[in-house]
Amino acid sequence: MFKRMLRAFGVGGPTVDTVLTNPNARPGELLTGEVRIAGGDHPVDIDHVALSLVTRVEFEGSDSETVRNVDYGHAYVAQRVAVAPGQQLSIPFQYQVPMESPINVVAGQQLHGMTLGLRTELAVRGAIDPGDLDPVAIHPLPSQERVLNAFMQLGFRFTRADNEGGRLHGVPQQLGFYQEIEFHPPHQFISKISQVELTFVADPHSLWVILEADRRGGMFRSGGDSFGHFHMGHHEAMGADWAGILHQWMDQTAGRRGVFGH
Repeated sequence: MFKRMLRAFGVGGPTVDTVLTNPNARPGELLTGEVRIAGGDHPVDIDHVALSLVTRVEFEGSDSETVRNVDYGHAYVAQRVAVAPGQQLSIPFQYQVPMESPINVVAGQQLHGMTLGLRTELAVRGAIDPGDLDPVAIHPLPSQERVLNAFMQLGFRFTRADNEGGRLHGVPQQLGFYQEIEFHPPHQFISKISQVELTFVADPHSLWVILEADRRGGMFRSGGDSFGHFHMGHHEAMGADWAGILHQWMDQTAGRRGVFGH
């Protein structure tokens, strides 16, 4: 009876270790590696082995804000696996990073505020699931890099990044959250705009670029937010003059409230 109780809490069960061939990828690319399972002191039946990415997401309530870990991009790599005591198994995998995945590395630098990991889950019958979490580095798409490079070129200064729960208006968003990359504006706009937030939403063909500027008060009374919304194919985005687009949007945002985009 005591041994059965221990097994119900995962004692003496299998352990899992996920080894990535390369922890670096872009949205839409593959993370490859193998899931290594070591049998415990009794036989077990694993219903499935699954992978997902996990990140921290902020959710705003009516009077409070909570932060919790969210799994996304769930994918099965094996099902109905029997593991004998002491048995060593290796399951190779290819895991495709969702196109809407947040990024956490730009130009080789970790984005402050962003954590991303690949979670491995074993669904073991009659026991709490053991698991494994491995850090990954998700880099921007080439089209996203073009936009980020324009921010740097214009003198924006990166401050932090986070994920917000919810959906964006007018964007065919698949995930239940989106990333905000926050910048201080160039010096010529600092008296009118306190912060600019950049959000990417991508699919295999297109890139949406959503901008939000936090405007200061003063002559604008209570200030307020201004938004920009740009949608292009990835190839078009690679050739676009993002520095010119951003500068024009900032000029208009500093002068009047509204939505600008195409």
